Amino acid sequence: MIEVKNLRKNYHSAKSGKYAGIGTKDDLEKGISLSVPKGEIFGVIGPDGAGKTTLFRILATLLLADSGEARMSNWDVVEDYKEIRKIIGYMPGRFSLYLDLSVEENLEFFATVFDTTIEENYEFIKDIYQQIEPFKTRRAGALSGGMKQKLALSCALIHQPQILILDEPTTGVDPVSRKEFWDMLKKLKEGGMTILVSTAYMDEANRCDRIALMRNGEFIAIDTPANVIADYEQTLWSVKGDNLSSMLADIRAFPQVQTSFAFGDEHHITVDHNLTKEELNIYLSDKGYTNISINEITPTVEDCFLALTKEEEEDGK
Repeated sequence: MIEVKNLRKNYHSAKSGKYAGIGTKDDLEKGISLSVPKGEIFGVIGPDGAGKTTLFRILATLLLADSGEARMSNWDVVEDYKEIRKIIGYMPGRFSLYLDLSVEENLEFFATVFDTTIEENYEFIKDIYQQIEPFKTRRAGALSGGMKQKLALSCALIHQPQILILDEPTTGVDPVSRKEFWDMLKKLKEGGMTILVSTAYMDEANRCDRIALMRNGEFIAIDTPANVIADYEQTLWSVKGDNLSSMLADIRAFPQVQTSFAFGDEHHITVDHNLTKEELNIYLSDKGYTNISINEITPTVEDCFLALTKEEEEDGK
């Protein structure tokens, strides 16, 4: 359904002063590749600046790549862009509907663009649109973040696309609306729709069938979330205690600690295999910390991303 082969797009970022995009700046043969079959939710996971939006804009026929090939339902994104725009629904990262138009007016406008009507496709968008239909006369600019999200998704679906492209759709949305949104995506997937979604929220990776972990314009892993986690080979501990902010620096200074990162109300650390929890506990106690709790834990996708990033940095040295 979606095929990407050695895709590259590089440009100079005015914001960071560095090269950005996807693929590598120097190696013309090394771009990114992926294959997404029909009916799959495929997540592109990575921090801001990883290249997610650049990739999605190319696939949505809004940006030309420097090299490589991309096909959507066997249509080429360059030669067949008019056909592709008929079969995709695209929801950009920034809310891009008309703020001065009402909910219903925005939806009618997008239906007209695709030569259809709300009535003709109402059953298709009903589960989503019914949640905001009571506010159909309200201007889009006066909607809450979650309601804007549902309106944007309704507009992207009004022509019953085969492929849905969502660029960080849950950024800045409250946790309840985030969950509701992913529940809606699951229903669309069950109906046979192919969904390509990006996010900077690592916890959302588990809602995808497969994921690509992206950093600096390149994929560092592509697999199911379960397999990404299963490939994690390091010893991972969680460390809790009083004065966590100061504790992080002392943990990093301990010779047998390989990496340490703050995770909410705890620290996740990787350690040498011969280090015991008791040794680390004694070290932290001697530093004056109290209420220390150290436990071995199962890694999350975010732990895996951080580990792969460290491996990539060490390989590049």
